[in-house]
Amino acid sequence: MTTSAKFLPVINVWVIFLVCSIPFSVSQASFPFRNTSLPWQDRVDDLVGRLTMEEVIVQMSRGGAHENGPAPAIPRLGIPPHQWNTECLRGDPEAGPATAFPQALGLAATFSTEVIHAVAEATSREVRAKYNNYTQHQEYGDHTGISCFSPVINIMRHPLWGRNQETYGEDPYLSGSLAQSFVQGLQGDHPRYIRTNAGCKHFDVHGGPENIPSSRFSFDAKVSERDWHMTFLPQFQKCVEAGTYSIMCSYNSIRGVPACANKELLTDILRDSWGFHGYVVSDEGAVENIMLKHHYTKTFEETAAAAVNAGTNLDLTVSKLTNAYDHISKAVTSGLISNQTLTERVKPLFYTRMRLGEFDPPQMNPYSKLSVTDVVQSAEHRELAVEVALKTFVLLKNNDSVLPLAGKVTTLAVVGPFADNLGALYGDYAPIPDPKFSSTPLQGLSCLAGKTQHGAGCKGSDPVCEDYDQQDVKMAVEGADLVVVCLGTGAAIESEGRDRADLSLPGKQLQLLKDAVSYASSKPVVLLLFNAGPLDISWAKDNDAVKAIVECFLPAQATGEALRRMFLNENNANPAGRLPFTWPASMDQVPAMEDYTMDGRTYRYSTWDPLYPFGFGLSYAQFMYDYLHDHVLPTTIQPCDNVTAVVRVTNIGNVTGDEVVQFYLEWGSSSLPVPIRQLINFTRVTLLPNQQRFINVTITPREMAVYTDQWVVPAVGMTVFAGGQQPLQNTAIVSNVAYGTFTITGKDTPLKNCGHVGP
Repeated sequence: MTTSAKFLPVINVWVIFLVCSIPFSVSQASFPFRNTSLPWQDRVDDLVGRLTMEEVIVQMSRGGAHENGPAPAIPRLGIPPHQWNTECLRGDPEAGPATAFPQALGLAATFSTEVIHAVAEATSREVRAKYNNYTQHQEYGDHTGISCFSPVINIMRHPLWGRNQETYGEDPYLSGSLAQSFVQGLQGDHPRYIRTNAGCKHFDVHGGPENIPSSRFSFDAKVSERDWHMTFLPQFQKCVEAGTYSIMCSYNSIRGVPACANKELLTDILRDSWGFHGYVVSDEGAVENIMLKHHYTKTFEETAAAAVNAGTNLDLTVSKLTNAYDHISKAVTSGLISNQTLTERVKPLFYTRMRLGEFDPPQMNPYSKLSVTDVVQSAEHRELAVEVALKTFVLLKNNDSVLPLAGKVTTLAVVGPFADNLGALYGDYAPIPDPKFSSTPLQGLSCLAGKTQHGAGCKGSDPVCEDYDQQDVKMAVEGADLVVVCLGTGAAIESEGRDRADLSLPGKQLQLLKDAVSYASSKPVVLLLFNAGPLDISWAKDNDAVKAIVECFLPAQATGEALRRMFLNENNANPAGRLPFTWPASMDQVPAMEDYTMDGRTYRYSTWDPLYPFGFGLSYAQFMYDYLHDHVLPTTIQPCDNVTAVVRVTNIGNVTGDEVVQFYLEWGSSSLPVPIRQLINFTRVTLLPNQQRFINVTITPREMAVYTDQWVVPAVGMTVFAGGQQPLQNTAIVSNVAYGTFTITGKDTPLKNCGHVGP
C-alpha cells in the first residue's frame, strides 16, 4: 500500500461506515446461495447469476481504501458490505489496540515454521474477534475486515530497500516455507470455514526501489527468465500450494508490462501453471498507475480491460475519482471485456466470502464465537509476543562470554535513541497495544542493576540523530559497570516509501557508540541494533571493547522483557536467531538498486566475503554435527529419485539452547547455470547439555532442479551440508558443519518428467 494510506492520524483509523440494517426476508433465506447443503461452486454460481452488471462492477471496484471501500451491500439479496482492506502482517494494525508481534524480518530470523504459524494464528484470532464485534455494530471501515493483505514474501534482494523489514529475507526456500506456515496459521484448519483469508504480496519481481533512485510506482523490473523462476516466483508458488485465497499484484512492471496487467504472470503462471483459484487484488492504486505512471494504456477504459483480462479481480485504489474499474461498463460495451470474463472475475470474491462464513448461519461457524474480551491482547498472546521476540534475536558477537550476565550489575548505563523510545521499536504496519503491555530496553534491563543511568544522546530520542548531545552520553556512561548502547533505524529511516542511501549508521549514531566506548573506560559494552536492512557496524565488530552485538530487528511490544530474559538466560532464553540475509561489509558490496540481475546478490550468487553471512548466529551453547557423511542414501540415483540425509546434532555446551539446523545443497560441475549453494531444509530444535537429536530430511528432485528455459534436474555430483550455519564461511560460529555426497547419473532431465511443476 502507499504511504498515504498508512500514515493517517490515529483518529482516522476509527472512522467507520455505519450502514442501516439490511432487511433479510424469508424469500432471501431460500436463495440457493444460502443453502448450506449445496456445493460451494453451485452457491457461488447462483449468487453471481443474480447480480446485475452494475453490481458486479461495483463489487470489483471497491477493494478499498478509505472512501473507496467497503464493497457495498446488496440489500435486495440481503448481502452486507465487505471490507477487503485489512493488514495482518504480525498483528492487527490500525483497528484499535492489538497484540504487536515482532516485525516480519525478525520472525524470519527465528528460522521456525512453528513460530510463524503461532504468530499468524494469534493475529488471525484477534482480527476475527474484532470483525465479529465490528459487524455486530454495522461497522465496515478500513481494517475492520477479515481479508488480509499478508504475508509479504518479496525477496530481500537489496540491503537498502525500505520494505526489507516486511519480508522473510533473501532466500526463496526460507521465504516460501515461512509463507506456507503463515497462510495456514491465518486461515486455520477448519474443514469448512477459514478464520481469515491470507493474501500473499507483492506479485511479482518487487524488491525496490521505493524512492531511491526512482519511484516504485513506475519502475520496470528487467529480470531474466532464470532469475524470475529461481528467485522471484518460488515463494509465491508455495503460498498457492498452502491454499492462500488471495494474491496482490505489485506496482512495478515486469519487462515492460505492469504486474496488474500482466497476463503471463496472473493467468499463465499463477492460474494455468500453479492452479490458483483465488482472487488477485491490486496494490493500492496499481491499476490506475498502469495508465498514470507506466503509460501502458491511454484511457481508464483500456486500463480496466488490461487488468481484468490479465486476471486482476479487485481494484484497491486511492479514490473513487480515479477508479479505473468504474470504467468496466464502457469496456464491456466496446468489446474490450467479455461478459463471461467479468462473471469469472467476480466469482472468487464471493467464494472467499462464503468460505469466511458470511452466508451461513453464524452458529455453524466456530470462528463467529471469538470475542474481543477473550482474545485481543490476551495473556496468552502477550506471553507469545515475549517468547517470539526472544527467538528473533541474533547474537552476532559475544567476546569473553559477556552474555549472559554472571550476576547483578552495580551500575548499568543504557544509552542511544532506541534505549527508551517505544514507538521506534515497532516498525511498519504495527499494531499498537495497550502501553501497559509494552517495554523498552531501558525498562526491561533496569532491574538487572542496583542503579541505572540513561542518556538518549540523540535529541528527542530521534534515530536520525542529527542533533547529538555528547554530554548526555558521557553523564550516563561514566561510572557504569556495563554499558548497553541501543542504535538502529526504525520506520522513520527505512520503511515503505523510504529507501536508504547507504549502509551507514544514521546521523551521529556511530559517534555516539565511539563516545560510549571511550567513556566506559574498559568496562564491557553491549551493542543492541534495532533495524531491518544491514548497517555498517564494522567498527563495532572489530573493536574488542564492544564485547557483544545483538541484532534485535524490531521486536515491538515485548522488547524490554525479552531482552531482560536473554541477558539473564532466564528459563533457557538462549538466543538462537539466524540472519535471514547476507550482511555486506561495505557499500563496495552493494550493487545498483535498479539492476535486477541476481549475479553478485545474496548468498546464492555472491562470492564476496560479507560482514556476516546468511544463516549466521551465535549461541550461549555449542553444538557438534556428525553422522551425515555416511548417511546420504542412496549415494547414486536417477534424476527423478529422492535422497535421504540424516545428521546428528549434539549440544556439547553446558547450557540448554535452541539450534537452527540448516541443510544446504551444492551442485557439482555442470553445463547448466547453478547457484553457489541453496538452503533446502531447516529445523529449530531445543537441546539440553549432552543431548543429541537425529534430523532426517528427504531431498526431492524439486530441490535438486535448476532453471534454464525450464526446470531441469542436472546429472552431476551433489554435496549436502548440515550445520548451524552455511559451510565454508570466513565469519563462522564455533560449531562445525557436516557433509555428505551423492551422484545423479544418466542425463539432465526436465523436472516435469518427474511429476513436478517448478519449486
